[in-house]
Amino acid sequence: MRDAGAFGEWLDDMRAVRLGERDAEVPCDGCTACCESSQFVHVDRDETDALAHIPAALLFPAPGGHRLMGFDEHGRCPMLVDRRCSIYEHRPRACRMFDCRVYAAAGIVPDDKPLVAVRVREWRFAEPTPADRAAHDAVRRAVPAGGSATERALTAVGRGIDEGTEVLKRP
Repeated sequence: MRDAGAFGEWLDDMRAVRLGERDAEVPCDGCTACCESSQFVHVDRDETDALAHIPAALLFPAPGGHRLMGFDEHGRCPMLVDRRCSIYEHRPRACRMFDCRVYAAAGIVPDDKPLVAVRVREWRFAEPTPADRAAHDAVRRAVPAGGSATERALTAVGRGIDEGTEVLKRP
């Protein structure tokens, strides 16, 4: 079991991350599952710092004007060196916003990402107040039926942020 934190606090943090007010602060403790799960990383054209630190040969154009950074033959991010991000201070927005606890919050295990799934199964949110429990329930109720595990989890958290944080504000 891994402590995912108090649900209400995490949900407030996710709202701030979603609004671009801060980066996700995930207690990875050396975990690199997301960096080793054959994920394409979106890099928007306005991310000049990230683009300056990613070799152009690793990027390819994608619809909408952004670029994608692929992964190596083992499914690893090419910026992962010795199990650490070699451009951590300059990483793309997608990496800054990623928090695998979205899956646990929504009650979804991403079976298409086995390394991430291991971590997701370990996360446990604390629900120290009835409001925390109600907010967590709001996120789980908001899970849509269709789409990938990632789309479903992100949609649930996005929908649950509004309903869940309103619950947290009530006396």
